[in-house]
Amino acid sequence: MIKVGIIGGAGYTAGELCRLLLNHPQVEIRFINSSSNAGNKITDVHAGLYGETDLVFTDELPFDEVDVIFFCFGHGKSAEFLSEHKIPERVKIIDLAQDFRLAAPGNDYVYGLPELNRSQICSAAHVANPGCFATCIQLGLLPLAAAGLLKNDVSVNAITGSTGAGVKPAATTHFSWRMGNMSIYKAFNHQHVPEIKQSLMQLQPDFVNEIDFIPYRGDFARGIFCTSVVRVDECTDTEYFVNLYKEYYKDCAFTHYADKAIDMKQVVNTNKALVHVDKFGSKLLVTSTIDNLLKGASGQAVQNMNLMFGLEETLGLKLKPSAF
Repeated sequence: MIKVGIIGGAGYTAGELCRLLLNHPQVEIRFINSSSNAGNKITDVHAGLYGETDLVFTDELPFDEVDVIFFCFGHGKSAEFLSEHKIPERVKIIDLAQDFRLAAPGNDYVYGLPELNRSQICSAAHVANPGCFATCIQLGLLPLAAAGLLKNDVSVNAITGSTGAGVKPAATTHFSWRMGNMSIYKAFNHQHVPEIKQSLMQLQPDFVNEIDFIPYRGDFARGIFCTSVVRVDECTDTEYFVNLYKEYYKDCAFTHYADKAIDMKQVVNTNKALVHVDKFGSKLLVTSTIDNLLKGASGQAVQNMNLMFGLEETLGLKLKPSAF
C-alpha cells in the first residue's frame, strides 16, 4: 500500500484528491494537513465524503509515515513550505501548484503531463502537476508540435468553471454574479502560458511564436472547453490531421481523439480528455475539453502517482461521466 499525506487539505483540489484516494485500492491516507481546520472532521469541509471517511484534519506533519506527499497549496506556497520544512529524500512529492512547472537550475521536478513526459514521470521523485488550462490547451496542440507544424501564432479561447478560481470566495465566484454571466480575465497574460510554451518547444524547438490566449469565466462549476486555431498548409486534407492525432494519442490512457464534435459534458467528473479537429481552408480548428478538477488537477495527480509507483496508470481513476 502507498501511504499518502495531503498538505493544504481544505480546497477543491484537495477534496477531489481525497475522494479519489479513499477509493484507490493501493492507497492509505495517513494524514490530511490543514492548520485552519485541525481537529475538524474531513467531512466538515468536504461534505460529499460523508460515509466515505472518519479522518480528521491535523496540523501535524508526520513525514516518516508516508511514501508520497501531495501539495494542494495556493500558488507560490509550495516553495515557501519546502524552505521551512525538511522532507525525507525517500518521500516523493507531487505539487499541484505552479511553483516548479518551469525548468530552472536546481529544479528537479518533472513536468507531470503523461502525454508528454510519461517515461520521466515513471522514474521521478518530484512531479510538478500541470495547470488546468495548460493541460487542456497542450493536449490540443501537442500532436502538431511533435510534427513540427506550429509555424505561426496560435489563437486560443477557453472557458472554465467557477471551481477553477479555488474555494476562497471572491467577487467573480459568487453564484449571483456568475449565474447567466460570462467574462474574460488575464487576456494574453495568463500564468499558464509559459508552461504551455515550454512543452511545445520541448517537441518543436523552433516554436518561437505567440500563444494568444483569452480565458473566460463560465457560469458552471467544473470543466474546461477550449478552441485553438492554427494556420496550416491549405493543401493538406483533414484526414492527415485526424490520423496525426490518433497516432499521437493511440497509447494514452485518458486522452482520446473523437471523430465527432465534442462537448464538455462528455468529460466532466472523469479524468478523460477529448480532442477533435476540423479544417477550414488554411485554418485548423482544434477543440479540447477536460474536467478542470480531475484531468486538470487531482485526477492527473493520481495518474502521476500511479506512474511514479509502477501501478496501472488508470488505477482508481475509472470514473464515469453523466449519461445526460
